[in-house]
Amino acid sequence: MRAWQVCELGDPADVLELVDVPEPVPGPDQLRVRVDAVALNFPDVLLCQGKYQERPPLPFTPGQEVCATVLDGPRAGERVLGSTPAPHGGLAEQALMPVTSAFPVPDGMPDAKAASLFITYQTGHVGLHRRAQLREGETLLVHAGAGGVGSAAIQLGRAAGARVIATAGGPEKVQVCRDLGADVVVDYLAEDFVAVVKDATEGRGADVVYDSVGGDVFDKSRRCVAFEGRIVVVGFAGGRIADAPTNHALVKNYSVVGLHWGLYRTYEPEIFARTHEALVRLWEAGAIDPLVGAELPLEDAPAALARLASRGTVGKVVLTP
Repeated sequence: MRAWQVCELGDPADVLELVDVPEPVPGPDQLRVRVDAVALNFPDVLLCQGKYQERPPLPFTPGQEVCATVLDGPRAGERVLGSTPAPHGGLAEQALMPVTSAFPVPDGMPDAKAASLFITYQTGHVGLHRRAQLREGETLLVHAGAGGVGSAAIQLGRAAGARVIATAGGPEKVQVCRDLGADVVVDYLAEDFVAVVKDATEGRGADVVYDSVGGDVFDKSRRCVAFEGRIVVVGFAGGRIADAPTNHALVKNYSVVGLHWGLYRTYEPEIFARTHEALVRLWEAGAIDPLVGAELPLEDAPAALARLASRGTVGKVVLTP
């Protein structure tokens, strides 16, 4: 079978190799699946570069989020969505999926959307509801709202009854955020989002900030977070890990909340099933709908990951073998 492999660390375009490898052999707690669609995420880029929290031994196949069909055992033929961790990741024709990460695909959901429902939507739901305790009527500020992480957060915020302010770069991405339901959208290439947030909230600021960018964006978010607000640290797509001065948090009475969704595998693994059930209910009610910006063949993986790393994508990029 074909699989993209990382044999040395570096940028995906430089180190990914499409090779023929044996079909993976599942362990006792794994399913062998045929990959029907694999959604790309920024951690896939970091895995290739050796900069992610998890560093699998070389060689490995990245691709952490798939919609797939179970090939063996009592669940053979079942459509599932979930995670496919390295070394047998989803950038391949077949992958291995932990039994605990394999969730049924809702009836009628296309492969590309199902592949996009797991990581960003689970992260968003846990981040907004569990970590930030977002309440109906509060103001939610979502950074990079047109991307995979941000588009999920906009929809989940709207579904929770929040007023959503989103940031995006350029007119096309601004319109994407509006179409997703954001109440206010800031083109950060042309406007200062701090001023817009303060103006839109009559000086109060955002109750919750969902920040997957970090760096300068985090620094500026501290200036427009509300009294008793919560800044949720989701990631560092901007490249710089910002500092969080404790004196500033004290003076403004806000919280900086970390969100490492994957750690719940260790501390509370049952949260994934509960969250999946909640997401399915939201999808069936029409409250969320994964935004797939591009569907490409598996052969385009290096270029697609390079575009994702440069923040040149809208919604999720999905590859199909």
